Amino acid sequence: MTVIIGMDPHKRSATIEIIDSSGQILTAGRYTTDRRVFTEMLTTARRFTDRVWAIEGCNGIGRHLTHRLVHEGETVIDVPAKLSAQVRVFATGNGRKTDAVDAHSVATAALRAPNLRRVHADPELVALGLLADRRDELGRLRTQTVNRIHRLLLDLLPGGAKTFLSATQARALLAQITATDPVTTVQKRLVSEQIDELGVIDDKIKAADKELRQLVTARGSTLMSLHGIGPSSAARLLADTGDIHRFATRARFASWNGTAPLDASSGDQQRHRLSRSGNRRINRVLHIMAIVQLRHRTPGRAYYDRKVRHEALDVRREVQDLPRLVVAAAGLKLGAA
Repeated sequence: MTVIIGMDPHKRSATIEIIDSSGQILTAGRYTTDRRVFTEMLTTARRFTDRVWAIEGCNGIGRHLTHRLVHEGETVIDVPAKLSAQVRVFATGNGRKTDAVDAHSVATAALRAPNLRRVHADPELVALGLLADRRDELGRLRTQTVNRIHRLLLDLLPGGAKTFLSATQARALLAQITATDPVTTVQKRLVSEQIDELGVIDDKIKAADKELRQLVTARGSTLMSLHGIGPSSAARLLADTGDIHRFATRARFASWNGTAPLDASSGDQQRHRLSRSGNRRINRVLHIMAIVQLRHRTPGRAYYDRKVRHEALDVRREVQDLPRLVVAAAGLKLGAA
């Protein structure tokens, strides 16, 4: 008999609940994530021969526990947070959210949804994911540093500096400023420190991009041949997607990453809206790729231009047909009168 071990993971603790195939609770408990207590949790689970771990947030807060379990040879499936939330809302208890309730919701969701993704250990993809996270952090840190430089230069230069500023350009601007009072002296020193930090960050970004490019190329991926996909974007796509064959169709993949429009039709009104769900990191990568392609002569730009021309033709036809429609509508009114 297969048992489901639902887990609500945290940084330093994990709450589990073990249920059988009928949903009967067999045991439950809360464990810390240190080596000794983690071994105790494994011993409790291994009392059941045929077992499956169901964890919420395998790519987020539960990643460290997921990797440890997979390394121990355990079978782990990833339960989406929305799926377990639906179970919790419709269960008894008025939707209360506790660690025990979350573990029960995760286990029940895994029991009722048999096609959830199994987590596989791929060291190359794990390394790509870690480096892609670090690259994103460096990008955010660079943006913050440049913003601080802009704020300080605004007090030193009339109108400030241009939007896209490099460390070399900032140093050239700073060299034009002469300190005539204590305030200006301190401001120049602060800007100089920020520029030095920006140079260090830029060097780290170049090193990270070089390493990511080597890893992506060594994996045999051709993602970087697409216009608008760089080393960090390719690494993010590979690391978060995993096995692309787990998506039966392109539409399934589009739904997973949030690029598929959602049907919002009602009655005779047929319309769609943008999806706000799905993997937002992958969605961001694809959005950046689309924007970059629109800025250059690419197949994406050609496709966009064709769509715009077709929509313009449709609007022109509607405008040309408008007088005939108005006359027809007036005739109907006169006939009714």
